[in-house]
Amino acid sequence: MQRFYHIHSDLINSIQSPIVRELKNEINWQHRLIGIKGTRGIGKTIFLLDYIKSNFGNDKSCLYVNLNNFYFSGHSLVDFANEFRKTGGKTLVLDQVFKYPEWSSALSTIYDKFPDLHIIFTGSPVMQLSKNNTELQNKVASYNLSGLSFREYLNYKTGNNFPVYSLDDILKYHTEIAKDILFRVKPLAYFNDYLQHGYYPFFNDNTNFNENIIKIANLTLEIDIPFLQQMELKYLPKLKKLIYKISEDMPHSPNVSQLSNFIETSRATVINYLKYLRNARLINVLHSGDIDDNKKPERVYLQNSNLLQAIALNEPTRHAVLETFFLNQLSNKHLVSGNGKKEEFIIDNLLTFKIGNYKKTTNTKTQIYIATDMEEVGYENKIPLWIFGFLY
Repeated sequence: MQRFYHIHSDLINSIQSPIVRELKNEINWQHRLIGIKGTRGIGKTIFLLDYIKSNFGNDKSCLYVNLNNFYFSGHSLVDFANEFRKTGGKTLVLDQVFKYPEWSSALSTIYDKFPDLHIIFTGSPVMQLSKNNTELQNKVASYNLSGLSFREYLNYKTGNNFPVYSLDDILKYHTEIAKDILFRVKPLAYFNDYLQHGYYPFFNDNTNFNENIIKIANLTLEIDIPFLQQMELKYLPKLKKLIYKISEDMPHSPNVSQLSNFIETSRATVINYLKYLRNARLINVLHSGDIDDNKKPERVYLQNSNLLQAIALNEPTRHAVLETFFLNQLSNKHLVSGNGKKEEFIIDNLLTFKIGNYKKTTNTKTQIYIATDMEEVGYENKIPLWIFGFLY
């Protein structure tokens, strides 16, 4: 146990001014079992360590443990949790919990046997937590850590503390919001940089950003999906071929028969692969109406603009990048769907949006909002696209 405290202390003391994440304010930290899911490279470990440092420091009532540690290949997680609480431990923070065999059963046992212990854990977005997980259902409070919003990126780069705005506030007051932000900073001076390399928190590292993104995507495909979806590794090349096909034709309007021929598999398998990629947050999909993983999506996008520009062999069109950004930022808190028209997005089954510099659009049946590119301030139904990066 002492060895883990030493690792914990070293990690906490190494944290230097991390990027402030909005999710930190949204989590009910009093819940006894908290699960935080997020893709590789999104900053889950730093997020946890920042929370620990802010709330516990080196207080030994809290302990960070990475379940990649070889110790857990020969020791029970339940026994470890019991020993921790017996020595005064109250909050056990478990990183990469899905690396532990039967992790779901172990967490359920800890929850039931030790009501005086708080557990916070992280894992892959492919993991099933409260939904379709009978062992953890009604026990775990599940949260998703997304990549940086444009707001979070802008705050970090400029030293500001701009607040989150709801979609309703943006629709009603976008002109006033834009002018208030412009009084302190020029957001468009940072917007293109964000589209290129601002979604992943490691943009400040002295490394090749695009190579790191490709590495993360490959690790997700090679480890997370096969491990958690029980997929045989011999099928991995087909999955990679599918995501590459999507990246070279964005937004992708899938023809399932053509895709099944392209990757040499069945139509049903193509639909399953799209579901795997969406659950792993490597792609975003649009369906007409509510999401139905068993049906062909209307459109498919790479999950974020950084991923798109790193994977695509050819330079993606500006419009593809902008639509990817819009879908990525809106889908964090809202249902985004299609309506059969290639250039339109339906938000929460109520609002219709188009992306780009269209002329003022009128429709006697439906008001269409225009998210405009490279505009500082909008008017009426024309709203600067960058403001939608302030939703979280």
